[in-house]
Amino acid sequence: MATTNLNVRIDEDLKRNAERLFSDLGLNMSAAITIFLKSSVDYNGIPFEIKKTGRANAVSDDELLSVSNALIKKNKGAYEVLAK
Repeated sequence: MATTNLNVRIDEDLKRNAERLFSDLGLNMSAAITIFLKSSVDYNGIPFEIKKTGRANAVSDDELLSVSNALIKKNKGAYEVLAK
């Protein structure tokens, strides 16, 4: 099967975070994108739900990080027990 190049412009941080995630999964960016494209073709559409979020429900990354850190701090003892 012949291959071709695909050039995509994305945010630097998004690329770095995606590469880190895919590496943890044993994939490179090319393999991950290929999986997405093949899944889209098999599904005959985007293989996950895409919906518009109302501004009232939108949360910034900083807000999400703050809430996550608070939950981790609150449940630190439980995490330590589970880690054993």
